Amino acid sequence: MADTRLVEAASIPPSTAADPYGRPEGRPQLGALLLRDGVITVEQLEAALAQKEAEGGRLGEILLRYNVATGAAIARALAEQYGFEYVELGRLDLDAAATSLLPENVARRLSALPIAFDAEGTVVVAVTDPTDVMASDDLRLALGLPIRFVVASVSDLARTLDRLFRANVQVEMESDVLPEEEEAPLEDITDGDVADAPAIKLTNQIIANAIAEGASDIHFEPQPQAMVVRARIDGVMRRVAEVPTGLMPAVTSRLKIMGELDIADRRNAQDGRVSIRYDGQPIDLRIAVLPTTFGEKVVLRILHRASGRLGISDLGMHPDAEAVLMRALKQPYGAVLTVGPTGSGKTTTLYAALEFLNDDERSLATIEDPVENQIPGITQVEVNVRAGLTFASGLRTMLRADPDVVLIGEVRDEETARIAIQAAMTGHLVLTTLHTHNAASSIARLRDMGVDQSLIATSVNCIVAQRLARRLCVHCREPYHPTEAEQIADGLKGVLHPGEALYRARGCTECADTGYDGRVALYEVMPVSGRIRHLIEASTEEIFAAAVDAGMTTLREDGIRLCRAGVTSLEEVHRVTGDRLM
Repeated sequence: MADTRLVEAASIPPSTAADPYGRPEGRPQLGALLLRDGVITVEQLEAALAQKEAEGGRLGEILLRYNVATGAAIARALAEQYGFEYVELGRLDLDAAATSLLPENVARRLSALPIAFDAEGTVVVAVTDPTDVMASDDLRLALGLPIRFVVASVSDLARTLDRLFRANVQVEMESDVLPEEEEAPLEDITDGDVADAPAIKLTNQIIANAIAEGASDIHFEPQPQAMVVRARIDGVMRRVAEVPTGLMPAVTSRLKIMGELDIADRRNAQDGRVSIRYDGQPIDLRIAVLPTTFGEKVVLRILHRASGRLGISDLGMHPDAEAVLMRALKQPYGAVLTVGPTGSGKTTTLYAALEFLNDDERSLATIEDPVENQIPGITQVEVNVRAGLTFASGLRTMLRADPDVVLIGEVRDEETARIAIQAAMTGHLVLTTLHTHNAASSIARLRDMGVDQSLIATSVNCIVAQRLARRLCVHCREPYHPTEAEQIADGLKGVLHPGEALYRARGCTECADTGYDGRVALYEVMPVSGRIRHLIEASTEEIFAAAVDAGMTTLREDGIRLCRAGVTSLEEVHRVTGDRLM
């Protein structure tokens, strides 16, 4: 009886009414498609049909409400039913020029989102309900352009709208402090007639989306046909938008105006900065403009000033490495250096050290460019080159203010290096960063900067080298067993237990099909003590070998530790450490 009722319900003649999106007449039933694909059983369909008869509503909504079918399965069946393409928005690089066509309130009300332009200039719009006649009419009226519809699941569209319109795209420019030391009111560049300009809307949208995705840099790159926008997310460049040719000059001018740069000068490189607020949080943008063959390339460096503070134990160091760092920080004087390339998390490590040292018994001071995180109880100074406040000049004055601990954002030149190491020798604990490949090469770098070798041997307590590798997405990472050849090539022979599995990236909607989500730090902690103090004049290779003999875990070895824990992949470790062991 049940089967007969089901067959009758599932084999209702296809609808002959023209659908609102102009698709061909004659469509299969949703229940039949879900049954065919094995998404639901006969009993589940019969129960849902009974519920529909008793209470009304749509079959897909009932199946979703009772967790009988997933939103993706229902959307896929709806797309087939009405002859549309099904899309997973989390796997797509959405075109910011398209997504900015609809305001947030309209997109949410219509459950629709423009996501791209096809080759003919038609707007591709993702919808969740292909049967909504009023929504289709409203979309055509709101966009005023030719439209091609695709279908996405309700949850996928909701997540995408949340990501795109997080903080309502509130990017507010923060004015400089007035001479009277009163803060000027924030300028909300999304309010008023100015914010309605297409170039400003598009620029704000791109910046907001990149911040929401966790980008560290945004590159606006002019090409012959358009301006390509890429963002560095989790340390890897990803294409995020494309600015139409007609808007390229306006977008470039808008970015230069934000940085208080000369919009008429298109031949020279320029640097600027602007402070904004996003989702109520202050963020600094460093703006660099570089003339290129096809126009001016603009790069924004995103610096979060109000990120959550971490302690030493939150960094994820191996216990042995953490113990070495803690011993160095407990010394009353000396220098602790964090080294690595730009964007490797060096400042985060130093802030964690400040958290450990920050108490009422010490006077702590920092000089940074810029101050990335304001910490109560610490005197923090921001470099201002235009006003004559450099790292070297600020450090000299700061050392006369009786600090116990000094953090120097970066040792960039010979003068700052000498002052920092001398301060470490004269009773101060100095925390600073260098740009070197690993811990051992930092000693040679200090020698090259003119620091006396005897001062290096007696003043440097510890050197921490680090890299940031992408974390594997926990939703889609897959285990595998490396072959013997792979184990030998990666130095894993004899390291892995028999049958031990590693993990590699696969990709899913949760991680935008990258296989990674977030980053984790690799550490190499080298104490400058014992034999290493006597090797200050030696080569980097000799110092490195001596540190390994003394028990130092290298960056590569720390990466393999994280691989065995399923946190990252061997490919990531290779990418961030290179093929060399040092």
